[in-house]
Amino acid sequence: MSWVSDYQYSLTERIAMRTLRICGQIPHHVAFVMDGNRRFARSQHIDKIEGHSRGFEKLADCLRWCLDVGVREVTTFAFSIENFKRSSEEVDGLFNLAREKFDRLLQETARLEEHGIRIRVIGNIELLPPDLQKLMATAMLSTERNDKLFLNVAFAYTSRDEITQAVETVLRHGNEDIEPTDISERLLEECLYTRHSPPPDLVFRTSGETRLSDFMMWQLSTSVLYFSNVLWPQITFWHFLASILAYQRDRWQLDDFRRRERMHSLQLAKTGDFYSERVQKFLATIDEDKRKLLVRVAAAN
Repeated sequence: MSWVSDYQYSLTERIAMRTLRICGQIPHHVAFVMDGNRRFARSQHIDKIEGHSRGFEKLADCLRWCLDVGVREVTTFAFSIENFKRSSEEVDGLFNLAREKFDRLLQETARLEEHGIRIRVIGNIELLPPDLQKLMATAMLSTERNDKLFLNVAFAYTSRDEITQAVETVLRHGNEDIEPTDISERLLEECLYTRHSPPPDLVFRTSGETRLSDFMMWQLSTSVLYFSNVLWPQITFWHFLASILAYQRDRWQLDDFRRRERMHSLQLAKTGDFYSERVQKFLATIDEDKRKLLVRVAAAN
């Protein structure tokens, strides 16, 4: 199964999509909490891993829908650090599924380049098996020049770990590259896994759960939250369009809040001398170190 499906739209679906694009703003960044794979498997009397595989197939449809409707960035919550607490059989099965899908990705880099899709894995991938780390690093390097749609796969991820890693990054470089007066909320935000991504405009969670499960808690202060009872493998194009419509309906209520947030961020940046050459050099060093790490992991035997 390809990472981007060849979904065939009906005439009604094409008209509905075109109407939404004309009548309202399309979210730039959509985050999906893909919940319900195991419940779907139980309801269909199939293996849990097959349920997760069906979920990946649905992600391929969603990427096609996002590309066609005009979404520029997608983040998916694929594997939480909390998932390590599940049975070893299920965790191993999920890792094998990830191996299969990332190996398939490397076989279709030309297709991803055609669509301009860049893959970024966000999370503490050092917690993963070395061979899976290698596949992920190679996928990120192979697509790093693409810029039409960014797919962030949150794997071995929680918000608490992301914030902890950001603090450790500041502490690790604190005595060398930056001064105590440089440390601010804005600087910490720039040390998160999502440093190069805008906050999600829309968060779509399936399966009827109305919680965020430690997902992007720092980034979601101005996001529209949309919850659906449908299980992830059963999501349809109409569920997707309903979430876009909910965003168009509710986003205006957040406009004033977003403006205040932007002003607050600018004030914090000025307070911490965020735009100084020293801080910008520090952030460039972080980017260079991350890419060097990817190169080393991708080249490992």
